[in-house]
Amino acid sequence: MIRKCITAVAALLYLNAIAAAQTPFGLEPIATLEQPWAMAVLPQGGFLVTEKAGRLTYVATSGEVQTIAGAPSVTDDGQVGLHDVALAPDFETSGLVYLTWVDGSGGGALHLGRGRLDLAVLQLADLDVIWRATPMGGKGHPGAMIAFGPDGHLFLTSGDRQLGDPAQVLGDSRGKILRLTVDGTPVSDNPFPDAPEVWTFGHRNPYGLTFDGTGRLWSHEMGPRGGDELNLIAAGQNYGWPQVSEGRHYSGRAIPAHATRPEFAPPLMEWTPVIAPAGMIYYDGRVFPEWGGSLLLGGLASQALIRVEISRETAQEVDRWDIGNRIRDVDADADGQVYVLEDGAEARLLRLIRTP
Repeated sequence: MIRKCITAVAALLYLNAIAAAQTPFGLEPIATLEQPWAMAVLPQGGFLVTEKAGRLTYVATSGEVQTIAGAPSVTDDGQVGLHDVALAPDFETSGLVYLTWVDGSGGGALHLGRGRLDLAVLQLADLDVIWRATPMGGKGHPGAMIAFGPDGHLFLTSGDRQLGDPAQVLGDSRGKILRLTVDGTPVSDNPFPDAPEVWTFGHRNPYGLTFDGTGRLWSHEMGPRGGDELNLIAAGQNYGWPQVSEGRHYSGRAIPAHATRPEFAPPLMEWTPVIAPAGMIYYDGRVFPEWGGSLLLGGLASQALIRVEISRETAQEVDRWDIGNRIRDVDADADGQVYVLEDGAEARLLRLIRTP
């Protein structure tokens, strides 16, 4: 028995050594933050990072962390607080920064705001709310991810707040992906005249949003008990939640699969057991050229950086690298250097360093 145990341990160590040898990068810590949620790489160097309790920080390339004044008041409770941060497409001339957060009673409402960054005085000035979820309320995560499209419009994910049914109600902003102007108003040619801000619906918790190199929009969302999804987003589509899912209710009760309801758009990929996907970018950088044309996404439950190869109609996970901590966000700079943001009370911002 002892010999068998030693043999099993040796085999496990051998497999771990192989996995480590196959990982094409090391991890270089840049800074430590308190429950960070999202990051944006600044074109002049450094990062903007949101912390869930309501702090907006500037992280210099040296690792120094400074608070930026002017962040909104937020409801820091459970899964809600200060969420995404995104630079305007014309940030280098306008200095405009977009934030999402939850505030208010009864679970609060998702807010989208815009202000002007002045790093010289560490100030986000003139922050205005340009969109607010209606109706408000619910539990759980609000989605809250921002992506700017090739057409210059702003896309925003809005989670169902663990309520389910609102995802199928076009007049309710929860459980949707929205398409807005940069001023927060509905785009005139959106697909639903009676719900002018809605681009797609039937989403649970869309927590990753990015455009690929051909201008297609991708989103991932957390499933219930199983059934995390990667979706290719097309205008006017209904993605089925809560009528269908590749997972089950937390109680174990079954949910019909997408295949049973062909009127709903199915995911291109699903994960069971879940990876709890968080953050996502399309990568086409020079530092890791072999990853070109892939999606990189963080895993919370899986504690991993995950690479998904995409084509015209397919998506396939091809790499899963164990980071050893929950990964909250992923980003890359103009040179193709990749950064990951851990989750937790003492979470690190890490740079991926290519190994020989």
